[in-house]
Formats: sequence, C-alpha cells, structure tokens
Amino acid sequence: MIWGLGGVVLFLGSAVFRLWGHAAEALAMDLALAHWAFLVPWVLFMAYSEGHKGFHKSFSPRVVARTWALADDPHPLRLLLAPAFCMGFFHGTRKRILTSWILTGVIVVLVLGVRLLDQPWRGLVDLGVVVGLTWGTISILVLAVQAAAGDGPSADPQLPLPAAG
Repeated sequence: MIWGLGGVVLFLGSAVFRLWGHAAEALAMDLALAHWAFLVPWVLFMAYSEGHKGFHKSFSPRVVARTWALADDPHPLRLLLAPAFCMGFFHGTRKRILTSWILTGVIVVLVLGVRLLDQPWRGLVDLGVVVGLTWGTISILVLAVQAAAGDGPSADPQLPLPAAG
C-alpha cells in the first residue's frame, strides 16, 4: 500500500522538483507586462483545471481507491508495479486503462512541445504545471489520510468486473 501511494507521490514530486527549476529561473528574469498577463491567468487556470478538477476531483480519489483495492487483494504483479496500478495503467476497466495511457501520451507530447519554448515562456508554463502537480500531490496525501481515518476511500477504483462463472 505504501509503495503504491508513495510511488505516485514520488513520481509527482519528482516532476514538481524538476519543473520548479525552470519556473524559478523565469521568475528571476525581468518579466515584461506580456509575461505577467500570461502568467497570472495561466496559473489560475492550471490550479483549477489540473489541480482541482483533474487531480482533486478525479485522479487523486481514484489513486487512493486503487491503493485500498491493492491492500485488499495484494496480487504479486500489482504489488511489484503498485504505482502504475494505482495510476490505472493496468488491471482496470477498459475505459480506465485507455484513458490512463492516452492521457499520458498527450502529456508526453505537451512536455516535448514546452521544452522547445525559450525562457521565460517555458518557465512560466512550468510554473502553472507546478501549481497543478503540487495541488494534486497534496490532494492524494489528504485523501489518503481521510480514507485511513474513516471507512476507506469513497471513489470507484475502476477495477475490471470479475469473470462470470
């Protein structure tokens, strides 16, 4: 259980750490009005869309629910690959698995595109992502503590239906 949840948190934290360097570099520059006009709405947008809607309302509750599902049925492969299981890359509904892989592919393409931007634009974009990822990481931890203190998670882990038999 700790490996699944901790692995996801470490993965997200690693991204925050790597992106923060570019964001801090951009913020240390002499930013023009156009940069600020982009940055403020961008950070607010990413806080709401990625942090609140993407993570807090969708990804984070599902990660916590899948972590509890893993604890209830500790299959060896799922334990070994617990972070990937908790993120929904395998042993889930067809929709969950497809959504996880497609979303990851889109994110990879976006990351490659943002890498082509010059500073300060790259750092400003990264700052919005840092805000969203930080919100998501904190959300996972808070929801996990709430689930541990209560009756477990309230989200659907989106596991495959058992075979009829």
